[in-house]
Amino acid sequence: MARKLIFRQGDVTRVAKGLRAAGLGVTRVEMEPDGKIVLLTGSDEPTEAVAPFDIWKRQKDARPA
Repeated sequence: MARKLIFRQGDVTRVAKGLRAAGLGVTRVEMEPDGKIVLLTGSDEPTEAVAPFDIWKRQKDARPA
């Protein structure tokens, strides 16, 4: 006999809509057998690592001469 679900689709939908209303995008949903729901936010694109020198150089070049 199958175990009763602890959460429903509406529960996940409600949380996802709330995150979208807050300006966050849902990238992945993980559901655990014990009822834990994890929604990951952010972009799927990896962030580019920027060296401190590059940050300094951009700031220096941004100033008017």
